[in-house]
Amino acid sequence: MADDGIAGVLRSWDAEFEQRVTDFNDPKQEWRRLLSEAVGTFFLVLVAAGAPMVGAKYPDTITLAAAVVAPALMVMAIIMFMGKVGGAHLNPGVSIAFALRGDFPWRRVPGYIIVQFAAAIAAAAVLTWLVEVSASIGGSYPGASTSDIAAFATEAILTFGLVSVILGTASGAQNIGMVAAIGVGGYIALAGLWAAPLSGASMNAARSFGPNLVGGDLNAIWVYLTGPLLGAIVAVGLAYLLRGSGGGRSGSKAAQGQLDPMVDRPGES
Repeated sequence: MADDGIAGVLRSWDAEFEQRVTDFNDPKQEWRRLLSEAVGTFFLVLVAAGAPMVGAKYPDTITLAAAVVAPALMVMAIIMFMGKVGGAHLNPGVSIAFALRGDFPWRRVPGYIIVQFAAAIAAAAVLTWLVEVSASIGGSYPGASTSDIAAFATEAILTFGLVSVILGTASGAQNIGMVAAIGVGGYIALAGLWAAPLSGASMNAARSFGPNLVGGDLNAIWVYLTGPLLGAIVAVGLAYLLRGSGGGRSGSKAAQGQLDPMVDRPGES
C-alpha cells in the first residue's frame, strides 16, 4: 500500500512536470514570458545599479554589503513570483546556458536576450531620472587596482559558479521554488561580498551594459560581455559531467544519480 502511494505521488509529479513544460513551451504564451523577463530584469537592474547611485547621492547611507545583498534579495523575489511564467533567467548567459543544456529552444534565446538588454537600459534611464546622478555610477568596471584581464577572469569564474548553481537547482529551463530562489540569491550575495571590489561582481552582460551605456562609459565593456559568457559555457560543461545531458526530466533524473531516465519509471517495467 505504501509503495502504491509513493508511485501515485511520483506519477502526479510526472504529470505536473509535463503540464508545466507544455505551458512553458506553448508559443501562444511567449509574450507573457517575454514580459516577465523584461519586468524581472528591469527590477534587478533597478536595484543592482540603483544602490550605488543612491549611495552616491546620499553618502554613508548604503554600504558595500547592502549594495551587493540588495540585488540578491531581488533575484530571490523575482524567482518566487515570476519563475513559473518566464523562467526568471534575467541574464543572457543563463538563457544561453539553458539552450546549450538542451532545456531551452534556441529559437527563443534571441527574444529573451533582446528584452533583457532593453529592460536593463530602461532601468538605467529611469534611475538617472529618479536619482539625478549618472548611471555610470551604477555600472560595472574593473576595480582601481584590477586589470581588465583580472576583471575578465573574475567575471568568468563568478559566472561559472552562478550558472552551476542555477543549472543544479532549476527545473528544466525555469528557476522556480524556494530551493532555486535561496540557492541563486545566496550565491549572488556571497559572490558580491568578496568580489565586488575586483570587478563589480556583475555576472550579467545586460546588467552591466544598460547602466554603462546610459551613463556614456563603455570602457572595458568587453569584460562584462565576454567574461560571463565564458563562465556560463564552462558551467554547462560541468553540468554535463555531473548530471549527463539536459533536456527536462532526463537532466533532473541524472541529477539524482539516475543517468538512464527510463529506469524505475513509475508504471513501467
